[in-house]
Amino acid sequence: MNKLIIIPVITLVFLLIDWYVWQAVKVSTQNLAQNTQNIVKYIFWGVTAFTLAGMWVYNFVNPDLLGKNLRTIIMVGVFINYVSKIFVVLFLLIDDLGRLIRWITGKFTGHTVTADAPIGGTGNITRSEFLMKTAVVAGAIPAVALTWGIISGAHDYRIRRVKLALKNLPKQFEGMTIAQISDIHSGSFFNRVAVKGGVEMLMKEKPDMVFFTGDLVNNLATEVQEYIDIFNKVKAPLGVFSTLGNHDYADYVNWQGDARAKQQNLNDLMHAHKVMGYDLLMDEHRFIEQGGEKLAIIGVQNISGQNRFHTYGNLAKAHQGTEEAPVKLLLSHDPTHWDKEVNTKFKDIDVMFSGHTHGTQFGINIGDYTWSPAQYAYKQWAGMYEEGNQKLYINRGYGYIGYPGRVGMPPEITVFELVKG
Repeated sequence: MNKLIIIPVITLVFLLIDWYVWQAVKVSTQNLAQNTQNIVKYIFWGVTAFTLAGMWVYNFVNPDLLGKNLRTIIMVGVFINYVSKIFVVLFLLIDDLGRLIRWITGKFTGHTVTADAPIGGTGNITRSEFLMKTAVVAGAIPAVALTWGIISGAHDYRIRRVKLALKNLPKQFEGMTIAQISDIHSGSFFNRVAVKGGVEMLMKEKPDMVFFTGDLVNNLATEVQEYIDIFNKVKAPLGVFSTLGNHDYADYVNWQGDARAKQQNLNDLMHAHKVMGYDLLMDEHRFIEQGGEKLAIIGVQNISGQNRFHTYGNLAKAHQGTEEAPVKLLLSHDPTHWDKEVNTKFKDIDVMFSGHTHGTQFGINIGDYTWSPAQYAYKQWAGMYEEGNQKLYINRGYGYIGYPGRVGMPPEITVFELVKG
């Protein structure tokens, strides 16, 4: 549909949400001083005006005139404002649904049912007032969490250490370390110092090899230019190996039928890998040799088991010629590639390293319990999975896209130690 239709419709829906939520805010602040109530009103509708105006500017003003930072601020403002208000709406609907049920019950029974009976008979606060105040608090919680996720969570890099037990691992490779990062999404970054700090954290681990499993940019190769001098510091004695992710092909850009421009963008992106010193594997493999033994590193272009993402890679082509290696490690961006063919047709691949999901940049970790919305979209979405002698590891990502933050799902640098097992 045309933006001239979609944006006015979305604006109307958002205004209805604002009006509905405002009723709860009015009730929650009715006992405050009049001046305080006025301040709350101006803030509430001021934020609404800013976010709605920003949404129109974002969609109808030339992006080059706004700049990346302003566009990010607008997008974040709209996202946090209305995600929070949706939580308020859910609580208000509970109250209004209760009112409706009581009204219907009264009509059928002929009895008058009091909708706003005081809780506990105290007379201090009615059920509706309680639910409205609860709704406002419920909306404040995600607003605070999402804001904190931008300020603190976006660059709260964590090292995850994993012992990678491989049945056929030659003795010469025992104790070797491999670091993995994924989903850099350089076009989303807003803090160069923090991004640099994450790379320094990675290099302090002194890995023998580094794997980067795709999505260097959001769409355009130009996004990475101001970060090349940071990511070219990623070095390892046995090499830095990389592959492409779905975003690297710029499929989400309207090229207006200019296939040559799209291909040039991909060529520029591939050149960026070369400039940074990354060995980009385009349906290829490399051998790492130690003491006469070989380990095969296989890398494919994006291959997805979901129709909504394009498949460009050819694992059969990349795999051909690796038969002599007792251990084969595969770099493949999308974890759905695992069930599509890796664990059914290529049983000699020991480990597949992926990214892509970001763990949806949101989750809950309490002890051994982990939850994320990602688990409803992906069968395998983060961490280690095993089937027979084969393993799949999904990195939670170094960067972010869309929402420029992370809540309960910090950016990950994985360090693997190869062991015989």
